[in-house]
Amino acid sequence: MEISVDSTITEILPDFKAGIIHYNNITVSESPQMLKGRLQLFQEQLYFDLDEKELTDFPGLLEWKLAWKALGADPNRYRPAAEALFRRIRKQNYLTPVHSGVDMNNFLSLQYEIPLGLYDADKIDGDVEITLGTDRDQFEGLNNRLNTLTNILVSKDRQGAFGSPYVDSKRTSVTEDTVNALHIFYLRPSMDRDNALQLLTAASNMFTGIHGGDAEILVV
Repeated sequence: MEISVDSTITEILPDFKAGIIHYNNITVSESPQMLKGRLQLFQEQLYFDLDEKELTDFPGLLEWKLAWKALGADPNRYRPAAEALFRRIRKQNYLTPVHSGVDMNNFLSLQYEIPLGLYDADKIDGDVEITLGTDRDQFEGLNNRLNTLTNILVSKDRQGAFGSPYVDSKRTSVTEDTVNALHIFYLRPSMDRDNALQLLTAASNMFTGIHGGDAEILVV
């Protein structure tokens, strides 16, 4: 599976880059107590931070809000997923465990302050292109709505859009039957490639520490 970034994005955001992790032979299951505990504790600590800080005081959230505007999406109507998680926590609407894949994805998104997408690689049809969505890019999302992704970053395969830093599709969602997965990190544009590779290495070690298997990383 090849992953590419369309030039329409880099013309607007010259420093845009995405982190990619391919996982093979993983086991997704109910989250171990350690992960559940870390996710809950992180949210509780973040709640108290948010009592003293604005969302724009978090560098990752601020960068993605600015990138969102630059690409033409309305940041007040369609928010990057990481910001949406922070807003939930500010209301003490804490995330509840789903399974180890989703829970780890949420934990990493909170930790790094960036949107992430985790997909079942065996449900992806062919190569993947990250591009800027149009009114023709639609899918049934994990939010149980038909989402139109105009001016929002989308990941597309031969069948069309399946993911974005706003919401992901049901078609490629990770379940406890998933054995191969694709993890897309919408990195902060200001992050250089060396630091991006360090982040991906740390994240992949955390992920495989719980799910087993092996991981390949790259920055596109």
